[in-house]
Amino acid sequence: MARVSYVEKDQAGPVIKEVFQKMEDQELPVLNLFKVMGHCPHIGRNFIRLGNAILKNDELSPKLRELAILRVGSLAGSTYEFTKHVPIGKWAGLSQDQIENIADWTASDKFDEQERAVLAYTDEVATEVKVKDKTFNKLQTFLDEKSIVKLTAAIGYYGMVSRILVALQVDLEPGEQLPIFLR
Repeated sequence: MARVSYVEKDQAGPVIKEVFQKMEDQELPVLNLFKVMGHCPHIGRNFIRLGNAILKNDELSPKLRELAILRVGSLAGSTYEFTKHVPIGKWAGLSQDQIENIADWTASDKFDEQERAVLAYTDEVATEVKVKDKTFNKLQTFLDEKSIVKLTAAIGYYGMVSRILVALQVDLEPGEQLPIFLR
């Protein structure tokens, strides 16, 4: 059970009410995460905007982005984040085997050199903040500067998302279950 209440549209102030209405108009679900962020309307609105900007496919391959997001969720123990991004990761081209092996990617043969470079970079950014030159140089052999900045922003943003989800014990949406391999 979540540690804070979920702000529903009818309870929300004008800023969040407008955000939620736009989501509904686009037939997008108003996730529990967004309802929690409804407690801080201006932060919540910009939090959602930043997330949407990161999910746009203009600077970084969606597959590599989702690989990093799933790894961040795994590192943070954020089952909500991980669960939400499994279908997005599959849509982006990750295999079920890759998704199931993200937690122990260093011992897995399911990832190619580029994916391993992204995972190593993700680990260092998410856990150490400082990235070794060797790790960055390897990443640079696969990604240009725009992609590296987008990847770094995604890692940072989803680290924040995971911290909110875990600290506030945000529940999965009604009827949603953890993937079998996380149970």
